[in-house]
Amino acid sequence: MTKMKIMAFNGSPRKKWNTATLLEKALEGAASKGAKTELIHLYDLNYKGCISCFACKTIGGKSYGRCAVKDDLKPIFRKIEKADAIILGSPIYFGTVSGEMQSFMERLLFPYSTYTDPPQSLFPKKIQAGFIYTMGVTEEMMREWGYLEHFKRHGMILTRIYGASEYMCSFDTYQFDDYSKVLATRFDPVKKAQRRKEIFPIDCQRAFDMGVRFATGGR
Repeated sequence: MTKMKIMAFNGSPRKKWNTATLLEKALEGAASKGAKTELIHLYDLNYKGCISCFACKTIGGKSYGRCAVKDDLKPIFRKIEKADAIILGSPIYFGTVSGEMQSFMERLLFPYSTYTDPPQSLFPKKIQAGFIYTMGVTEEMMREWGYLEHFKRHGMILTRIYGASEYMCSFDTYQFDDYSKVLATRFDPVKKAQRRKEIFPIDCQRAFDMGVRFATGGR
């Protein structure tokens, strides 16, 4: 029996903090069901966002439906086409994903999206896509500031391209090892530490469960 292949992409500059930890937990969940997993840190790669060359939209062109740019993402896109699921992860900076994740998504999604009415997908098969968002704000602030529409829009595009998607959020995250060394008086370090101890493990379990679902086809 062929093993499922699950890939995760860390859009945080940190390799051992909230976003990376949750992605690792998701991959642990997938691996617990026998899946082959891989975590890629986007900040390790050399690439830029879409350059609007439209080679991926040129009918009959050698790069139709594929990104033509030759950089560190090119071999990764080939791997994604062989994967059974992908999980993106990013902290929220000023109401949106990190710059590295945004650039990655432009390159990841645009080549497979057709300029037809309605838009269709050129991705060669149906796979599961997921997104893990981490943020320093509370769930109430997230809703008040309009983040939810941002997440829904990502989900809509991922579903259109890949066939299915889901997302989870980790709120009010612990941001620093020592709050006394950082000018961050709007935050209560005691409450942050308490939430890290009590709530973040629950988020880790939710990420683990996502990985399990992806590795078992939702079963």
